[in-house]
Amino acid sequence: MATPTLRIGAGAGFQGDRFEPAVVLAEQGNLDYLVLECLAERTIALAQKSKLGDPAMGYDAFLRRRLEPLLPLIKKRGVRLVTNMGAANPAAAGRIVIEIARQMRLAIKVAVVTGDDVLAQLSPDTRIIESGRPLRTYANVISANAYLGVEAMLPALASGADVVITGRVADPSLFLAPIVHHFGWRLDDWMRLGQGTVVGHLLECAGQITGGYFADPGKKDVPDLAHLGFPLAEVQVDGSAIIGKVAGTGGVVNFATVKEQLLYEVTDPAAYVTPDVVADFTQVRIEGVGTDRVRVSGGIGHARSETYKVSIGYQAGFRGEGEISYAGQNALARAELAGRVIDERLREDFPDLRLDYIGCNSVHGKSFAPHSVPYEVRLRAAALAATRAQAERIGEEVEALYTNGPAGGGAARKHLTEVIGIVSALLARSEADSKVTVLESDPHHETV
Repeated sequence: MATPTLRIGAGAGFQGDRFEPAVVLAEQGNLDYLVLECLAERTIALAQKSKLGDPAMGYDAFLRRRLEPLLPLIKKRGVRLVTNMGAANPAAAGRIVIEIARQMRLAIKVAVVTGDDVLAQLSPDTRIIESGRPLRTYANVISANAYLGVEAMLPALASGADVVITGRVADPSLFLAPIVHHFGWRLDDWMRLGQGTVVGHLLECAGQITGGYFADPGKKDVPDLAHLGFPLAEVQVDGSAIIGKVAGTGGVVNFATVKEQLLYEVTDPAAYVTPDVVADFTQVRIEGVGTDRVRVSGGIGHARSETYKVSIGYQAGFRGEGEISYAGQNALARAELAGRVIDERLREDFPDLRLDYIGCNSVHGKSFAPHSVPYEVRLRAAALAATRAQAERIGEEVEALYTNGPAGGGAARKHLTEVIGIVSALLARSEADSKVTVLESDPHHETV
């Protein structure tokens, strides 16, 4: 019989997140589950590109560094770990975890969820959501991954695996699946699935809900931000939960941090579409119930869609960039003169050329403080190009400003990046066939 409360923690909110908060959660959080959410749209497209170059690659680059300190802890504490660090190659990621466990002489069972790679299932006539154009009009498509959900993960959890590794799964589903498994919810219990999705959405960005990306000195102060603790949820059978963090860690959990995260990246709070449910956040109730403890309830849901969203990556050319700094009196005027020079020399060949005056208008595209006179300004020029050679011209023209531009330019930098474009489409659920493979490490033998 399921325990009345499920404790689930968020040990990572993106690929580049800190490592140590997950260790603190595993060690001190008294958890049932620890989730590492490390996969974004661009991340998986880049992983697919890596796998094209080497079929053994394509999993998260930080897989070893994250899991080496965690595997002994989860075995000792009885914590189950769920992560999408499989990225474009969950099977290879599973084998890496087994390899780490053998080296540590740990008996570990790993369940690998596959089936999100649906590139072969897409038709050239598949309609792209953002543009309305058919897929065939996008050259060099390198990846197509469906956002799988709870249904694909439940067999992995039912296997009793210590570690569940997925590829592309909807972020809230990583948390919702353990909740559904633990309490035995039906997959058409839309009300509970809606509330469980609220919990998953609140946890998925890890430190954002404990004060990271929230702090604003003098307005929204957060204590000990340098040692930010990551969140955990105490979930009840109805899906309501108390959001908190490990005592003694930095950060804060309060009404404001929870409310901001609830609305983060939600286009329509009444219809937040996931593979599991169309969640409705409009009746969510947030109540402080103690220091760094906030109760969340009232989420509801409606029947899920019969399609999966698919994230499609394609080679979108190259981005050329150049930067140069101007300082001292008249710095902004000299930077603007340099910008006019670059514009005149490049605009005809690069109609989408972007010029930023960093410190003045690079974030919003305009200055909201016209009377201020900056002492230093950095000019950035950037544009997309079809070829590497064309993109290189951007940085070369900026570098040439050293002796061909206004006075006092310095610290020039040029940079080139291969660009992976991301678009979306829909695919019938029946077209994605998920599968679970179980691997086991025996510390006394060399075979799986």
